[in-house]
Amino acid sequence: MPDLPADSIVHRICTLCEATCGIKVHVSGSLGEAPQRVTRIEGDPDDPFSKGHICPKAHALTELQTDPDRLRTPMRRSAEGFVSIGWEEALDLAAERLGAIRDESGVDAIALYRGNPTTHDAQSLLYWNALQTALPTRSQFSAGSVDTWPRWVQAGLMYGGFLKTPVPDLARCDYLLMLGANPIESNGSLMTAPGIKKRLEAIRERGGRLVVVDPKRTRTAALADEHLFVRPGGDAALLLAMVHVLITEELVDLGRAADCVNGFDRVASSVADYTPERVEESCGVPAESIRRIARELAAAPRAAVYGRMGTSVQTFGTLAHWGIDLLNILTGNLDREGGVLFPQPAASLAFAGPSRESGFEVGRAQSPVSGYDELQGEWPVAAFAEEIESERDDRIRALAIIAGNPASSAPNAARIDRALSRLEFIVAFDYYINETTRHADLILPPTAPLEHATYDIALLHFAVENVAKWSPRAIEPEAGTRETWRTLIGLAKRLMGLGAMTDEQVDGVVVQQLAGRVLARSPFAGQIEVEEIVAGLGDDAGPRRLIDLLLRLGTYGDGFGRKPAGLTVAKLEAEPHGIELSQLCPTLPEMLGTKSGRIELAPDRILADLPRLEEWIDRGPDTRLQLIGRRDIRSMNSWLHNLPSMVKGKERCTLQIAPLDADRLGLSTGDRGELKSRVGSLVVPIEVTDTMAPGVVSLPHGWGHDRPGVRLGVATSRPGVNANILVDDAEVDVPSGTSVLNGVPVELSRV
Repeated sequence: MPDLPADSIVHRICTLCEATCGIKVHVSGSLGEAPQRVTRIEGDPDDPFSKGHICPKAHALTELQTDPDRLRTPMRRSAEGFVSIGWEEALDLAAERLGAIRDESGVDAIALYRGNPTTHDAQSLLYWNALQTALPTRSQFSAGSVDTWPRWVQAGLMYGGFLKTPVPDLARCDYLLMLGANPIESNGSLMTAPGIKKRLEAIRERGGRLVVVDPKRTRTAALADEHLFVRPGGDAALLLAMVHVLITEELVDLGRAADCVNGFDRVASSVADYTPERVEESCGVPAESIRRIARELAAAPRAAVYGRMGTSVQTFGTLAHWGIDLLNILTGNLDREGGVLFPQPAASLAFAGPSRESGFEVGRAQSPVSGYDELQGEWPVAAFAEEIESERDDRIRALAIIAGNPASSAPNAARIDRALSRLEFIVAFDYYINETTRHADLILPPTAPLEHATYDIALLHFAVENVAKWSPRAIEPEAGTRETWRTLIGLAKRLMGLGAMTDEQVDGVVVQQLAGRVLARSPFAGQIEVEEIVAGLGDDAGPRRLIDLLLRLGTYGDGFGRKPAGLTVAKLEAEPHGIELSQLCPTLPEMLGTKSGRIELAPDRILADLPRLEEWIDRGPDTRLQLIGRRDIRSMNSWLHNLPSMVKGKERCTLQIAPLDADRLGLSTGDRGELKSRVGSLVVPIEVTDTMAPGVVSLPHGWGHDRPGVRLGVATSRPGVNANILVDDAEVDVPSGTSVLNGVPVELSRV
């Protein structure tokens, strides 16, 4: 790429959340010259997807770039604390220590852990596989089991793949029912939709209706036509009662799905006893409201039901998402314009999922201690601490972790913190010395987001429009830094005994192997040979070449000349604002990946969890306070709190409580309360607000930056408390193994 002129503008996306907003990065100086500096960041009005929208996180990219606490070189633990070392020494050390533990105790004694930010980074997604190949351990974990696994399991069992997730067609929707989601704060999740507030307002402006179900009157709920409080954990009962209404009142119309569903009779018999009157006490929504909303969904010309974190990280997460998709299907809104549709990303990760022949499976193996079922080669995070604490010879003794902070972000965080201190070696790929990496023996920092080119290859699988945009490097990497792909390849080749090969040679092997896997799932399969693909990609090693491979063999790709007008990275580079490929459109039945080639409405694994829900309904509401989390536009889990603009202003790590509960407990705003659960206790500042449902309290996730050894100057000055100290790691959504973060029983008293 030629040098940019001084005081140039680089068009790319913001990679700090799921919205993928287009930004204009103003840079003084030229690539290849020093010094360079980002002078400001603003929204790109010519981006066809975000149309100029950005949130405060985009401006934080500049602060992340210049943060003095962000690591630039490898850091090794010593008797005096962390000290800087060179890259070759660091990679040799990591390979030596991991290799020794592998040789002594077996590869399963090494755990691999991927954190949430890897979803936003193409390098991490594409090259983590190199380390997985070098360390084919069964002890793999990710943030997915504290986030998305219920949706993955439900979508996989019903449609045949964890990425086959329909999203609301917001541009044409007349009626949107939203549960457990606050996209105005989160910017959307598993629904990539920049400028979501305007998109929701547009539904109402054209005469549509927005209904929000949530235990808290969030900013999104405040925008809605109607907000219904629901008891934490009650979403599944509510949704299945609505399904009951559709069936018993003969309101079912399968629409485009009519010729491709299995199991309707099993659904009907399974929900026969889920009357609105039976579930109203347990879910907290009146029976008449349940019936009315079900009838409104059935009557709306184009409707969609959407749920997110609140429906995922609860005790019946998989059942809740099953209920959501049943409502979409039974009202004829699956695969309908204005309903919910399956996006068609330009660069697909389908090659990483199951084939139709193999089918989607859960539980091909079980974790050694508690017997949690495996999902996509991973154990749930609920098993993480116990697998370290085990006395087995092949217990977890070492950890390689990328962009993860389980000592803050995972359930029973204090137990995880203790478990990490037992490990013999930890290598972390991370920007910071945080609550988790303070335990590391070696930290290998990536380049900052603006210092490398990228393309969003994960989140566009859930975009409300089919778009594509290349994000070039905006600023030259600082001296001494190293891109993640090179670090991962450098470690992997040492572990595999390939240290004599260059990074470029190893990358060539990666390209050769990936080309075959991608081609097998490509619309160009059978039309082209792998050798031609590899030759057509050129010799420039790194992520750009892999992304070009995915684009060219994708739905809109050029097929290496078979479709000359198709996409390539070069064509995207010539369109700096990005390309709008198409609105969402019907794709049934072609997109289905189940063995039957049909939608499986009643998977055995999901139905098997119904007795647990029925017992919960019959037991009646828990009289203890129920703890839930909450979103904030300036937070992204635990990793943005060292940036001044993200933590300025009034205290945000407060326990929100309804006036009725505050009066009963003698609490007022500004008081401090002791909050206890089965596994931990915290002292928290109290905030009384009528936005909370009675019986429910809310504490945000991602805080608690007060641990010894943490080097986060800004974050430690406003540390807050870690809500995950209270989350019980023994409580999971059974079908998926996802930890229950919302609906944690707690006791509260005044300090």
